[in-house]
Amino acid sequence: MKIDYTPQLDFNSVLIRPKRTTISSRSQVDLERTFSFPNTNVTWTGVPIISANMDTTGTFEVYDVLSKFKMITCFNKFYDLNDFQERMENNPLNPDYFMISSGINESNFDNLCEIVNVTNAKWICIDVANGYMRDVVTFCAKVRSVFPNCIIVAGNVATREMVEELILNGKVDVVKCGIGPGSACLTRRKTGVGVPQLSTIIECADGAHGCEGMIIGDGGITCPGDLAKAFGGGADFVMIGGQFAGHDENPGEIQDIDGKKFKLFYGMSSEHAMKKHYGKMANYRSSEGRVVKVPYKGALDVTVRDYLGGLRSACAYINAHKIKHMPKCTTFLVVNQQLNTHFEK
Repeated sequence: MKIDYTPQLDFNSVLIRPKRTTISSRSQVDLERTFSFPNTNVTWTGVPIISANMDTTGTFEVYDVLSKFKMITCFNKFYDLNDFQERMENNPLNPDYFMISSGINESNFDNLCEIVNVTNAKWICIDVANGYMRDVVTFCAKVRSVFPNCIIVAGNVATREMVEELILNGKVDVVKCGIGPGSACLTRRKTGVGVPQLSTIIECADGAHGCEGMIIGDGGITCPGDLAKAFGGGADFVMIGGQFAGHDENPGEIQDIDGKKFKLFYGMSSEHAMKKHYGKMANYRSSEGRVVKVPYKGALDVTVRDYLGGLRSACAYINAHKIKHMPKCTTFLVVNQQLNTHFEK
């Protein structure tokens, strides 16, 4: 047993220190980035924000909104080949702005191959809760051998050594980082395992960039300020789940409870998700996700514009003309309180 006394930071542990700036308008900030990748010759340009591959946020309807902003939707792994064929016939998808998700068993691999070929997908996301398993690295390398021209994402992990392992030996390009920070995730409560998300991003980004790879900061975003902190900490992409839930474009009926409107949002390791997709929860598992009633928010594009506006404003405060400049322009201040919440009580 070892104890690491190094302070570990979450988004609510810090604020970003402002500095003198030459930016006179938020409109001068460029939020698009262009990436090239370590294990494929493909390049990508867009706004590096991703909707999580959950039932409620990784959908065609969410894609239709986010793609207009050049943002990515990671489709949930329960869309089948017929779903994609029907969508491609009626309204083709732009390969720059969606990911195909997969687990790591053999049937997942066969399904992945069929869907990638039908959709001409540019992005593949190999998604498991525990990215530390040896089988994940083996599966990633197998996918790379079949799809040398796809950008491969894999995770989730929360430490440097596994980021490096996935990039170097799994031949992935981008590692999805975050163990337990999501609003619908109970992993930390059920297992005691995790790393605070800002420290995860700082450590994992440093490891990935040393291998010429990238990371996705996955989870823990509660407001536009958290998004700015994630990019300031070195995340190349940020994945958002709960904050992109509760809108017209998310599936599910609006529930009226005591005069207030809600929509359901739930973790993919929750008992609710297991029963929905597999008929039951296996008796060797614990439910590591919760079901959340998210206040109804209206149109998704309003939320997206709010987040992008906050991100541009953060850049203006720290003289980051481009989103890629944010880590070099960011100084974090460790704080005991972020804001005055008197009137929120």
